[in-house]
Amino acid sequence: MGFITVHLKPAVAAIALVFASLHPAGAEDAEDRVETLLEELSEAEGPQARKIARDIEIAWSQSGSASANLLLRRGDDALEEEDYAAAVEHFTALTDHAPDFAEGWHGRARAFFALEEYGLALNDLHQTLALNPRHFGAIFGLGTILEQVERPQAAYEAYKILLNLYPAHEKALEATARLERDVNGTEL
Repeated sequence: MGFITVHLKPAVAAIALVFASLHPAGAEDAEDRVETLLEELSEAEGPQARKIARDIEIAWSQSGSASANLLLRRGDDALEEEDYAAAVEHFTALTDHAPDFAEGWHGRARAFFALEEYGLALNDLHQTLALNPRHFGAIFGLGTILEQVERPQAAYEAYKILLNLYPAHEKALEATARLERDVNGTEL
C-alpha cells in the first residue's frame, strides 16, 4: 500500500496540472475583474465609461489560446482593412476552433453585417449573447440590425437593455432618442 500511495502522489499532481491548464488560475480573477468593471460601467459617465468599456472588451478578447487570439487578431485586421470576406473566413476558423469563445461569433457577426448579410449576423449575435448575455457590443449590433430591417420597437428594446448595462453608451442613447417618437408616439 505504501508503494501505491507514494507513486500515486506524482500522478495526482500531474492530473491537477492538466486540469489547471484547462482552467487557468487567472481565469477566475479575470472573470471577477470583468464583473467589477461591469458594475463600474453601470455608474460611469463620459470618458470614464468609455475607458471601462474598452477594458471590458480587452478582457473579453483574451481567449487563453494563442491560436484563437491569432485568428481573432487576423479577423479584426481584415475588418479594419474592409476585407469582409477574409474576416468571415478568419472568424469562422475561430468559431470552429473555439466555439465557446463569444468574441469569435461577435467578430463574424460584424463581418456579416458589413456584407449586409443580416440574417447570418443575427444568428451569430444570438450565439454571442448565448455565451455572454451582457456583451454590450452584441446587444448594440442587434439593435442596429433590427433598425436596418425596420423593426423599430425591437431595436428600441435592445438599446434599452444595453443602456441598463452601459447607461453612457452614446450611440445607444442617440438611437433611443431617434426611435422614441416612432415607438412611443408623440405627446399632444
